[in-house]
Amino acid sequence: MDVGLVCDACSALTPIGVPQCARCGQPVALDPRPKRGTIQPPVPGANAATTAPAVTNAGTAVGANCNKCNSVIPPNFKFCPSCGNKVTSQIAAPGVPSNFDVQTRVGPRQPEPAAQKVGRSTMFFGGAVQSARAKLTLIRGDGEDGVSFTLAGTDHLAGRGECPISFPDDTFLSPTHANFRYSNNQLIVRDEGSLNGVFVRIAGSVTIAPQSTILVGEQVLTIQPARVAGDVPDGEGTYYSASMMRNATIEIAQQLRGGTPGWVFRVATEVVSIGRESNDINFPDDPFISGRHAQIQLVQGVLSVTDLGSRNGTFVRVDHEIVLKHGDYVFLGQQLLRVEIV
Repeated sequence: MDVGLVCDACSALTPIGVPQCARCGQPVALDPRPKRGTIQPPVPGANAATTAPAVTNAGTAVGANCNKCNSVIPPNFKFCPSCGNKVTSQIAAPGVPSNFDVQTRVGPRQPEPAAQKVGRSTMFFGGAVQSARAKLTLIRGDGEDGVSFTLAGTDHLAGRGECPISFPDDTFLSPTHANFRYSNNQLIVRDEGSLNGVFVRIAGSVTIAPQSTILVGEQVLTIQPARVAGDVPDGEGTYYSASMMRNATIEIAQQLRGGTPGWVFRVATEVVSIGRESNDINFPDDPFISGRHAQIQLVQGVLSVTDLGSRNGTFVRVDHEIVLKHGDYVFLGQQLLRVEIV
């Protein structure tokens, strides 16, 4: 059984210890760098009339012997199959033995044309991957990364229906829920008229408009300055009898599944804290809300919401569209996506 190394370029078997492939000349040894042999100058007084062996069209002499190990070199071989010594056109010149390599060069050696080089090629990534400027990574229920969606086009619709970013089993998503699109070299998410909206996680404190909706744990809350109800009678002069309306600064309304209104919190202070315990408004049964989760503030008629370092974050519903940044989190339906700008 022959033992040797297989050439990566032409699959020819080369004996152990031979640094180059005898067929194509590519390195095959464990150290791929070819060893340069020392060419001895011609011996003075050598017979210049020595008959040169015949030369084939490819340039390798028929029946020539290796000038290093004296082995017979088959036709068209560029390297000795026994020792790997390089073989060039063995055409006898005056004063040079027929087995001496003659190489005449004028100027620096020119590189081989790319089309003639034999070797391994560099793989090319697909155009869609190279043109992508961002991607969305789904965050699974255990907090680990799930599937990623490459944003390589201009518009990338997301929803429950036949969209490039589709979650067909999420019944809280509209068929066409949102669009992740590029505009002026920025990634934007736009609400496509969905029923339940698109939410983006805030960092620190952000200003919100009246009637804005936030997501804290599992609580969907609408925030606005407290309304002042007029105590007026009906057409017959009868006043409506109910609980006494007290003075308030901020009004926070809870939204329940199915669209039913929940609790309405009317707070007289300018700062309201929300969490699971020891806050102005507490949701002790919500496992996704932190002890002190978020804070609502109304100063000189301007509303703002601040995340207090909660574990699961505070999200604000997008009003039409918003520019996304690297590391943003987007919540739509029951899907949490992380934005990665490439």
